[in-house]
Amino acid sequence: MQRSEVILASVAQPAGLSLGRIPEPPYALVVCEKPTVALRIAQALGTLSFAKITGTGRDSGPTNRNKSGLQSPVFSAISQKGQSFVVCSALGHLYGLVDVNGNRSVYPIFDAKWMPILKKRIGKGPKTAAASERIIKSISSLSQKATCFIHACDYDQEGEVIGYNILQYACNNKYEKSLRAKFSTLTDQEIRNSFDKLLPPSKRLAEAGRARHLIDFVYGVNLSRALTQAFKNSNSGKRYYNLSIGRVQGPALAFVVDKEMSIRNHIPVPYWTIYAEFEKNGHMIETYYYRQKIETLLEATSIVDACSNQAGKVSEIENQKMTLHAPYPFNLGDLQKEAYRIFRFSPSYTLSIAERLYINALISYPRTYSQRLPSSINYREIISGLSKIGSPAPKSNVNSNMLSNGLPIDGPYTRMTMELLSNTIRLSPNEGSKTDPAHPAIYPTGERPRGRLNASEYKIFDLIIRRFLATFGRPAISIQTIVTICVTDDHFFEAANKTIIDEGWMRFYRPYISNRLGSGSRSYLQAFRKGDTLKNGAVTMTEKFTQPPSRFNQSSLLEEMETKKIGTKATRSEIINTLFKRNYISNVSSSKDVSGSRQSNGSGGGIEATDLGVEIVQSMLKYLPNIVSTDLTRSMEELLEGIEIGADRSDFVIKYSIAKLKEAIIPFKEKEIEIGNRITDAVDVTRNKQQMILGTCPVCGKGSLKIITSRKTKKRFVGCSNYSSGECKATAPLPQKGSIRTTGEICSSCRWPVLENVYFREAKYRWKFCINMQCPTKKE
Repeated sequence: MQRSEVILASVAQPAGLSLGRIPEPPYALVVCEKPTVALRIAQALGTLSFAKITGTGRDSGPTNRNKSGLQSPVFSAISQKGQSFVVCSALGHLYGLVDVNGNRSVYPIFDAKWMPILKKRIGKGPKTAAASERIIKSISSLSQKATCFIHACDYDQEGEVIGYNILQYACNNKYEKSLRAKFSTLTDQEIRNSFDKLLPPSKRLAEAGRARHLIDFVYGVNLSRALTQAFKNSNSGKRYYNLSIGRVQGPALAFVVDKEMSIRNHIPVPYWTIYAEFEKNGHMIETYYYRQKIETLLEATSIVDACSNQAGKVSEIENQKMTLHAPYPFNLGDLQKEAYRIFRFSPSYTLSIAERLYINALISYPRTYSQRLPSSINYREIISGLSKIGSPAPKSNVNSNMLSNGLPIDGPYTRMTMELLSNTIRLSPNEGSKTDPAHPAIYPTGERPRGRLNASEYKIFDLIIRRFLATFGRPAISIQTIVTICVTDDHFFEAANKTIIDEGWMRFYRPYISNRLGSGSRSYLQAFRKGDTLKNGAVTMTEKFTQPPSRFNQSSLLEEMETKKIGTKATRSEIINTLFKRNYISNVSSSKDVSGSRQSNGSGGGIEATDLGVEIVQSMLKYLPNIVSTDLTRSMEELLEGIEIGADRSDFVIKYSIAKLKEAIIPFKEKEIEIGNRITDAVDVTRNKQQMILGTCPVCGKGSLKIITSRKTKKRFVGCSNYSSGECKATAPLPQKGSIRTTGEICSSCRWPVLENVYFREAKYRWKFCINMQCPTKKE
């Protein structure tokens, strides 16, 4: 009998126990990360009986709702075997690191300790602090009579640290005595299986997570205080600006700044491209000259003159057959990149949706690096379950789309799943090389949604399902046809086209197939034969200029961080969000965005570094080069991974990291005023650029209307540039949510500018409006 079985046998309760309040011991205390997860675990375990526990007092027992209004549920469950569980949850981290010195203007500091979030006083609202205090007291009270402790937080570094801190601090050093539940989905069966096979606590995972927290805290606090104090002291303490940098933020920002400097320093060089149109029996083919860049106008003109009005002859037709293997199952990074390509969802938005789908037991744990599916899961059972999922439809149409047993008449996955299930060969997914010791690749559980998914949730759910099904598909086959046309024996033009001749796995992944993979339609080049003589329609040349490097978008920046091993799969998207919030980077789109708004699902085009972001990196390069170095950050990541696998000791890694920081931070203080002056200039330039000019003020006729963000309220509005001098009092309010863009239009009724507001809820919305609140059109 395993240790876990012996312990759980000791918490067996007689059947028929009255629930609704804290059970008498013996019981096992189950610690979860989120209330919704606690509910699902309690429901899965409570096969004999299950209930939410009602409060028994403010300090002594759990309550369902604390004074702040935030929920802190606790559940009681009895399994079929009579085992008694009390399931409680945190609200994420209940404990955080705090500077023991307590003075936020002092740096460097290298001592920190773990304390309840409510004691930290660093940006946590009173409601969160009150909820944390209530939950800690509740868990502490429940732990006093518990005879067994089960760690059921997410099985990764963050989850391990959350559970470790609760078990150590709230439960009086119970981590070593606890058992670990490991699961990758929140289906009832997998939860029960994990509790039947409880593991010892993952000490190395906890050590690695706590070391990462400490290193990130010490780096972030010292570097952020250094920048903030430099700015403050250079302004005689009269101005404040929230500046931050860290061991991961620094290199990530440097990627964008390096690209920005390449773009700014790019000198366009002219070149010419030449095109020709040829025709045979009504079939027209557009071709390009085999050398796609002609460097001088003289040579380009010579080629055009030599080829004009000259017949062409098909000198070669090449057909290249290519095998396109099925895609790998999603890991988090691949899912985030694909969701950005298809839906323009930002990485952080995609992660938040995936986590909701996981909590609802629709997909496996999303924070994974793996591209491999576990052989232990029942592929046929999951695929069969997917066949029963219906399309999202208005509630009024549900009955007409469902049979009497609630199954879809013809769901979106029915035909695809039937095709896979009819295959007598063993189902085998195409897997990648990346693995994760904690969790497999992301896959659907096969369960139907218990409630209606919103538009964004359905998109990500559908994408994950189709990707999962596609991994079982056979390879697709495409043919690339290249036709070469010779003119006057000396000049060659080419045309190319790619055609899919066997869709294979692509049938399962539509409509998400990239156009670059080819078209399913018959190639127009197949009408031509070698030796055909073609009529020359026209030969033209176009002047072009070399382009600067393409900007990062949120997807490619995430990929760069992955490639250079900057950050973790769970933190990279949040780092990108922080760079936006700090005003170090901004979105660039085809239409001019004048609001500086950060859309939660990441609309827009590339990313540009602001003047402030550029100055931060340049200051770091001059005075703290290691902080923006990928080498230092990558070496720390490798050391932290070493702790997890037992190759490195946490105390050594912490000492090494702090020593590197000390080397860098001391010289910084000597140049504080100089650095502060440069950052102040960059802050002012960035702010001025954000106050975009919309046009001449229609009230005074002299000033310019600008979008301004109030330093006091942080709200944006339109004001005249002569407002501060008292010459003009023209102002106009603006929507505080969404992105504000210029349209170049003037209201025909009042002559004030017309702007466009773009925002996202479940979908993308946009509307144009005249900013003048007194406009006659608003009174109609």
